[in-house]
Amino acid sequence: GLLASGRRRRVDVGRIAGAACFSTVLCTGFDASVNARANAMRWPAGPRRYDLAVLAELAALAPRPVQVQAGGRAVELDAILVAVGNGPCYGGGLRICPDATVTDGLLDVIAIAAVSRRRLLRVFPSVRAGAHIHEPEVTVLRGATVRIDGDPDWPVYADGEPQGTLPVTVHCEPGALTVVA
Repeated sequence: GLLASGRRRRVDVGRIAGAACFSTVLCTGFDASVNARANAMRWPAGPRRYDLAVLAELAALAPRPVQVQAGGRAVELDAILVAVGNGPCYGGGLRICPDATVTDGLLDVIAIAAVSRRRLLRVFPSVRAGAHIHEPEVTVLRGATVRIDGDPDWPVYADGEPQGTLPVTVHCEPGALTVVA
């Protein structure tokens, strides 16, 4: 089978200081709140639950001040979400960190500043293709270590699992995982 014949390669992981590792994306803000809401819902089953959670969180959308540090840069903004990508995708193929690669020893950060609900709905489809990074509300950072400070009520999720709340510090661990491709 694949395990015997497949080629092994080493990939990076993100390590949350004092907590778990993740392979794809850590997020806080809107997307983490959607995740939390969907996990708490009992109805409906399947992908519709996520769609309803998006609509409910969109109604409650409230930007919060955050400070993000990565790669020697620090930015402060009123954000609706911050995503830290070891890899490019989450949420069934959304390319939130489109240039992230699991073999470069770095984490990609996408911070989306306060936008209206209407603007968010207009820009959201571009996330599937990763084209949102060219929008004026989007800040892109990259670094081996990322720190996000902000509202201690903002949930943090990584690979779809709850990881507490802000603040959070994440380190890239180069080549820490061996996978069969």
